[in-house]
Amino acid sequence: MKFKAEIDVMPLDALLDPQGKAVTSSMKNIGLASIDGVRIGRHVRLFVDASSLEDANQKVEEACKKLLANQIMEKYAFQIEAV
Repeated sequence: MKFKAEIDVMPLDALLDPQGKAVTSSMKNIGLASIDGVRIGRHVRLFVDASSLEDANQKVEEACKKLLANQIMEKYAFQIEAV
C-alpha cells in the first residue's frame, strides 16, 4: 500500500527562533501588531510504501528521528493517510 505523510518540524519552544522573531517584528510594521509569537518551521510531505498503517508510521518515525528533524533543537508531528 502507498501512504502519504504530512510532517511538521518546528523549533523547540524553549529555543530562540530568529526567523519567527523577525516576522513578529514585521507584523507591527504592516499594521498587524495583534499578531505575536510567530514560530517558523517547515512542512514535509512524503509518500511511503508499507504493508500497513502501523508499518508506515514506523518508517516515517524513523525518517523523522534520523534525518528530517534535529531532536536537540526541533520537535515534529505527522499524520499519515492511505492514498
